[in-house]
Amino acid sequence: MTESDTRALVRLEPDGEADAEEFDLLARRLRAELGGLDVDLLPVPAELPAGAKAADPVTIGSLMVAFSAAGGVFPGLVETLREWLGRQAGKHKIKVTIDGDTVELERATSAERQELIDAFVRRHG
Repeated sequence: MTESDTRALVRLEPDGEADAEEFDLLARRLRAELGGLDVDLLPVPAELPAGAKAADPVTIGSLMVAFSAAGGVFPGLVETLREWLGRQAGKHKIKVTIDGDTVELERATSAERQELIDAFVRRHG
């Protein structure tokens, strides 16, 4: 990937019933799924307080995804995120942010999700 590639911040927000261990497992599963796409997964830098042993939950569930704007990679990324959410038991959310523009993917009706995703992809795809 190059400096001119598009970067999206992908942030997993688990439902309120997920504990830290489940959240970590969900984040790992999501990273593994995205690892199969034609994207670069980059860590989101976190500043840990002195003496801290682990990253905060926001950092654990966040990653930067770099991809080429050409070739339809972005619609595939969004579709993968949507499908992943659909396979999860909880009411988790994923926020995707590009250039300050954020779309929130969650369990909504198929028509609502598709309308939201189509508008976001048109702006950034």
